[in-house]
Amino acid sequence: MIAAIVLAAVMGLESPLADPAAEKRAQNLFMEIKCVVCQGEPIAQSSAEVAADMRIRVRDEIAAGKSDEQIRTDFAARYGQSVLLRPSAKGIGALLWAFPLAAFLLGAAILWRAAAARRNQTQALEPEAD
Repeated sequence: MIAAIVLAAVMGLESPLADPAAEKRAQNLFMEIKCVVCQGEPIAQSSAEVAADMRIRVRDEIAAGKSDEQIRTDFAARYGQSVLLRPSAKGIGALLWAFPLAAFLLGAAILWRAAAARRNQTQALEPEAD
């Protein structure tokens, strides 16, 4: 019973922003910020109390006029880069963004060279036409 009252109180604190565009920004940020007590779950989907607090904080910062990037930076400064579900393209984050492309290009180069070597081997084995 007490838990239900506490949950209702917390949910009551989470009122959407009056401006629909600002609330849409908040919803987008909720999907980009990870709950610090859940395993890889965005705060939009988490029912943890800390996630509710984080959602309230996002809305407060939007209401205060902060940009999305400033909000992400504030959360990363407070909880570490791992709180962001989409890593920044700076520092180690740049490696995370570049790795899939580099792996694809390396794989494509290996396949191309293997196909070229096989083509050369096949041509060497074919008898010459008279």
